[in-house]
Parts: sequence; structure tokens; C-alpha cells
Amino acid sequence: MIHLRRVARTYDTPAGPFPALCDVDLDVDAGELIAITGKSGSGKSTLLNLIGGIDRPTAGEVTVAGASLHRSSEHVLARWRGATVGVVFQFLQLLPTLTVVENVMLPMDFLRARPVRARRRHALDLLARVGLADQADKLPAMLSGGQQQRAAIARALANDPPVVTADEPTGNLDSETAGAMLELFRALAADGTTVVIATHERDISRLATRTVALGDGRIVAAPRP
Repeated sequence: MIHLRRVARTYDTPAGPFPALCDVDLDVDAGELIAITGKSGSGKSTLLNLIGGIDRPTAGEVTVAGASLHRSSEHVLARWRGATVGVVFQFLQLLPTLTVVENVMLPMDFLRARPVRARRRHALDLLARVGLADQADKLPAMLSGGQQQRAAIARALANDPPVVTADEPTGNLDSETAGAMLELFRALAADGTTVVIATHERDISRLATRTVALGDGRIVAAPRP
């Protein structure tokens, strides 16, 4: 499902080039739940962005769900992302002027993969899955940080993507809710969805199919089970 070969990502900074990732090789099968671990600045978010088609490699090949992301145009990538990858951003990025259910419906509206009349029902089903059905018609600002995090997870699942990436998805959640969300990710993986989570949390690492450890932009451990 995910295939990276000799991938590098270098950013230009006022202090000069910064190599966020260097010579990364990684293969992830369908249905795996992968935990990406490492210190802040180790390259976790950059790796997620490359897998999700949000960023492009400076060098190397990134292939996800059969698409060569390093070769695709921005127009092709935009539609590919909508259909293929559900992204849970670290800073959530819920649109403040839309209700929670409208935020979850937004990926469906963009892709037009479901009939218009079916979109709200599907969004409500997803919100029920994360325990937020009763908050559907509120604006994000009326929700707690943990509730907003759960709404972001529901939005990532809107188009039933084969790949889900999540950057610190339990960071704003209490332990009980975090446990429920991890079980949701496990259930997704059991159904064949490939889930890649960047995390500092040991609990996620223990539940993962495999842990990929990053250090200074390089993979230092990625054992197969």
C-alpha cells in the first residue's frame, strides 16, 4: 500500500538547507497499523505529509495505493488525496464557520463520491462512531479540544479512504477517550485500512502492528512482525 525508496526532503531555511528526511526506505502493507516514533524534529510529520501527498520529496520515490506521488501534478494529487487518504492533522484544521457535521461532510462534497442526500447521514454515522452525534450541529469553537480532535478523526474517514494518517491523534484526549480512538484505529486496520500514526504515546506503539523509529530524519528501526 505504501512504498518509499531513497526518499529525502530538504527545506530551505534562513540558516541554510535543512534535511528533514534522508534516504528513507519504507514498505507498509494494507491493513497495517504503523506507529511512527521519534523525538520532536526527527521527521515524523514530514514523513506523514509525504505519504499523504501533502508534500513532495526532494529526491526518491513515493508510491501510495498504486499512485506515484513524486510524479503527479498538483491537480491529480488533490483529487487523489480526497479519495485515497484521510488525514488527521496535528492542529485539526476544522473550518470555524461550518458546523461539526458540515466539516465532516466537506470531503464528500469535494469528491462528490456520495449522493447529496446521503452525505449528512454518513457524516452523522461517523460522528456517532466517535461519540459526537449530539454535537453535530454545533460550531467547532463550542467543542472542547478533545471533541474537536474526535471530529477531525470523523472527517478523515468521510470518503472511506484506504489509507489514514494521523499526527498525534490522541494528544488532546483524556485516557478513556484516547483508548476508544485507538480501538477505532485498530478496527479500521482490521477491516483493511492502512493506518499510519505519528506519536509520542507508548500506548499507540504497543497497539501498533509495527513501530518505525526515526532519528535525525532517518529510519533507525522498522522491524517486521
